[in-house]
Amino acid sequence: MAADRGERADRNRGDRRRTGSARTTRPETVRSRRAGRIPRRARRSQRAVPKKVRRHAAAMLGLSTTRRAAMLAIVVCALALSVAVPLRTYLAQRADVTVQEQREAELRAQVEQLEARKAQLGDPAQVEAEARRRLRYVRPGETPYVVELPGDHDERPAGTPPPAPQEQPWYETLWEAVAGSAR
Repeated sequence: MAADRGERADRNRGDRRRTGSARTTRPETVRSRRAGRIPRRARRSQRAVPKKVRRHAAAMLGLSTTRRAAMLAIVVCALALSVAVPLRTYLAQRADVTVQEQREAELRAQVEQLEARKAQLGDPAQVEAEARRRLRYVRPGETPYVVELPGDHDERPAGTPPPAPQEQPWYETLWEAVAGSAR
């Protein structure tokens, strides 16, 4: 029976030589060459695995290179998308931390300046000098002199708002606009 199978295989392959009952190739080897079949010895070890699972595994492993490349591209895209959002958040937070550190450095410098100013104002002589200069205070019994020069009366003390311009009532502004366009 094995010899018959071998002869049929030889005929199918177009092999013209016949060796009679003694064959040089075994039927399992001939069968394994056809259509990707598994040799008998290998089939014995796979009997424990169901046929459905074997077919599925063969189908997965037998993907064409295009399909493998497509699957790889999908996996890479999924990984890139899953990493992109946390990476963007991380970079945004790093930028925020940098900005906050700069702000903290500025505030520390400002605190140092204010503490130095506070130490200066702790001295009574400094407070008196500031009151005389900024508020124009004088001690009892002192005579203050204010010298005004021709251009000084336009100057305002620091911190006072500029005088509001003389505004006309709204109806006069309207009448001038109408009368001016009629002329």
